[in-house]
Amino acid sequence: MKLKYFFPLFLAAVTLMVSCDEEFSVTLLDEIQVSSSYVSIPVAGGSTSITVKANDSWTVENSIEWLTISSTTGSAGESSLTFSAESTLDGRTGEVTIQCGDKTQRVNVIQGLATIETATCADVIAGPNDKTYQVTGVCTAITNTTYGNWYLEDATGSIYIYGTLDAKGGTKNFLSLGLEVGDEVTVQGPKTTYGTTVELVNVTVITINKSLIKVDSVDNAVLPFEGGEFIAYLTCKGQGVSVEIPEDAESWLSISSIQSEGTSAVVTFRAAANEGGDRGTTITFHTTDGTKDYTSQTSLTQKGAIVNASVAEFLAAPVGSIQYRLKGVITSISDAATGKLNIRDFSGEVYVYKIADFATKGLKVGDIITIVGARAAYNGSPQVSGSVLESSIPVTAATVAEVLLKPDDPNTYFMVTGVITSITNDTYGNLYLKDGDSEIYVYGCYPGYGATGDFRKYLIADKGIKVGDQLTVISPKGSYAGSPQLSNSIYFSHVSAK
Repeated sequence: MKLKYFFPLFLAAVTLMVSCDEEFSVTLLDEIQVSSSYVSIPVAGGSTSITVKANDSWTVENSIEWLTISSTTGSAGESSLTFSAESTLDGRTGEVTIQCGDKTQRVNVIQGLATIETATCADVIAGPNDKTYQVTGVCTAITNTTYGNWYLEDATGSIYIYGTLDAKGGTKNFLSLGLEVGDEVTVQGPKTTYGTTVELVNVTVITINKSLIKVDSVDNAVLPFEGGEFIAYLTCKGQGVSVEIPEDAESWLSISSIQSEGTSAVVTFRAAANEGGDRGTTITFHTTDGTKDYTSQTSLTQKGAIVNASVAEFLAAPVGSIQYRLKGVITSISDAATGKLNIRDFSGEVYVYKIADFATKGLKVGDIITIVGARAAYNGSPQVSGSVLESSIPVTAATVAEVLLKPDDPNTYFMVTGVITSITNDTYGNLYLKDGDSEIYVYGCYPGYGATGDFRKYLIADKGIKVGDQLTVISPKGSYAGSPQLSNSIYFSHVSAK
């Protein structure tokens, strides 16, 4: 079934007629004017031209796949711009923008009668971009509550809703609709494809059929690593409650009991002890009215036995069996066969007593590693014991001249040594580093790996670094306004000038 919207098109036609009689009366921008801000192309295909009058050069931004424009740029003065399209079975619309300086002129393009097609998610996925669809499905997840970005799913598939208008057609007022996960919703809007994601953009909500099941509240939404009970309190107006635990959580999460009285239900879960890192899952509750399935969801997380910690936090922790995840730069290796070494982050340095299978990893001083191990001590000195290597980032020693020839890449790290020729910001460590005849700008030199916020500040003063000192940093190569630089460098060492 196709619903035709004659009234809006009538207004568009009136606008077109007025534009023909009163040239340049539609748009009153000083910088750029068009003879018509609406372009109508016959459904059988063809071309329509408008006149553009500008006081400076201009460019056209065209995101409409089916539309061809005679030119995408123009200069000051008066120009003709022609819009062309092949024939189409269904009416379609789109928008083109013309940019002149800091001013934007919008031109709406219409071909044939715009129609709204009642469709399934599969129909939308297979259909053309810019076509308007009306779809009914269940809200399965909400990703943004300001603009109204969420997923709609029916029996044929799932599509992404990018932007939802409120009851008055306004934006950024999604919460006023009261839409929740599990609700059955009918929406209409134009299709677009972003990368591989099929979207309906700035949809209008036609109806919301509230779910017959809702999670009112929960107890213990964040469980300790030792495990424990998670309780969900529900309102259910359907025929019973069933629970869906994702397959990847079935090994550690189970249902202890389901109790119901009238429209109230209480579901109790038990989580096992967590020997790994932090984990979580989303539980789905189902009910039915005999014909339709209704759902509601809630999430829980469980702390892991592995604690993410800075070196300083690790050093402050008591000796014990709790596992810590540490990230830092290898500053020295005392035994390459067994993996005895020191690592340092922005907060401090610690000795690592053996890393399993270290000899096969090919690691060296300067590499950035992530390890998991326990807080231990030997003769009162703290150390990491029972360590396992989780990941590593290789760091390549390079001269400034070699780095200057490398492409920008935030994931490739170099160890660079040079003499400081000037310091432009002693708070964050912005400076120039010279090696031989080559010089490079260092945008930020921070105390160590993982530094954020205020932890990035004052390295220069704290280390007594000055112009003329030899400095070694670890950093990826970047650029700013076409000029190469070492971006967000990690301090490794320095030698003071005599």
